Amino acid sequence: MEQLKRGYNLFTAIAMIVGIVIGSGIFFKSDDMLLYTSGNVGLAVLVFCIAAFTIVFGCLTFSQLAAFTDKPGGVITYANEFLGKRWACMFGWFQVLIYYPTLTVLISWVVGIYVGLTMKWELTFVGQLGIGIVWFFVCFLYNLLSAKIGGIFQEASVIIKLIPLFAIAIGGLIFGDPISAITNPTPEAIQATKTLGWAAAIGPIAFSFDGWVISTAIAHEVRDSKKNVPRALVLAPLFVLAAYLMYFLGITGYLGVEQVIEMGDSAVAVAANNLLGSAFASIIYVFVTISVMGTLNGIILGYIRLPYSLALRNAIPLSDSIKKIHPKINMPVNSAFFAIAVSGIWWVIHYLQYKYSLLINGDIAEIAIAMSYLLYIILYYQVFRLWKEGKINSIWYGLVFPIFATMGSFFVLIGGLMNPQFIIFVVICMIAIVGGLIYGKNANEDVE
Repeated sequence: MEQLKRGYNLFTAIAMIVGIVIGSGIFFKSDDMLLYTSGNVGLAVLVFCIAAFTIVFGCLTFSQLAAFTDKPGGVITYANEFLGKRWACMFGWFQVLIYYPTLTVLISWVVGIYVGLTMKWELTFVGQLGIGIVWFFVCFLYNLLSAKIGGIFQEASVIIKLIPLFAIAIGGLIFGDPISAITNPTPEAIQATKTLGWAAAIGPIAFSFDGWVISTAIAHEVRDSKKNVPRALVLAPLFVLAAYLMYFLGITGYLGVEQVIEMGDSAVAVAANNLLGSAFASIIYVFVTISVMGTLNGIILGYIRLPYSLALRNAIPLSDSIKKIHPKINMPVNSAFFAIAVSGIWWVIHYLQYKYSLLINGDIAEIAIAMSYLLYIILYYQVFRLWKEGKINSIWYGLVFPIFATMGSFFVLIGGLMNPQFIIFVVICMIAIVGGLIYGKNANEDVE
């Protein structure tokens, strides 16, 4: 059977998670967090930590599954190994037809938005879409021609996106007063702790932590993957949480709560200007644009391999063609074409949704993310089951972390329920899920 070579190291696996999770959101979420918590910095930090459940404990739990297998497919493989082939097909169809393409299209569009801001172009929605589509194809092309190029870009974009984040975080912590911001709340901020209004911030912030599971799609191409993938799943989320908290405390401690709220999304540019000068502030959107490009690169890097992973199990139509590896570039070319074709459908849906407000009142990926976390609970339970059977010895990894991961999934699901058209999109998701379960009857039991 044709297999992909192991060309990625531990740093690439970590960069995959950090690069996907840290996009543009963290640079423009501080004012939103303070509004949700009525300016209570300590409460906002608590919300960040609660929302981080979705990535920290999800990664810690999945690290146990990654330690048992390094076969192609990531989540698909975990479902196959611990639940059976029909479950693997169900997870795979949802990811290939709904989760990955909606994220791919949405982030491609965001790239178009930030390219416009960087170049100071007054772009219409169609203009933003056009730039996004161009980068979409460019990203697919270089990831397809060389796994090494995709990995290098992922590592480089992570380093680049961390420059403004840590520059503002460290500068704010040194020259600001974050302790005072926490210990001297206003009467309104104190009042915020007496109601549950702040809980509304959990869902949106949880989405800024999403994307970590995509790293498991390249597990079979990571050297010494049974050790390195679990390490990446443990180290990366803790790093992301620390980076988010440092940035939030840095910018609020430096500018002050009132100024961050008043300035809104421009607070990051003001802080950069005051700390590092106007030259650095003027290129802040360049860093953010590269940050979003890195997020899309990581998603596409994983997406290219998902149809291939399903095809290895004969769990998708045209499997014999999709699972072929191109002999010269060692990549599943037909798998990539399949991913592009599915994404094309979602490009049309995204255009129609934005222009005519169809399907959902928001972006096309929001409810797909909520549904994905609901499905993860099934795999979290498998880790608990392995602990009960004595195959996992640690009570923390086998019991405590799966419980916390499940709680995090429910936080995200609650955020999705706030969408007024949640049911409509759930029906769309269920079409893929049920289709996978039905088609999975004829799938192979396992792959080598």
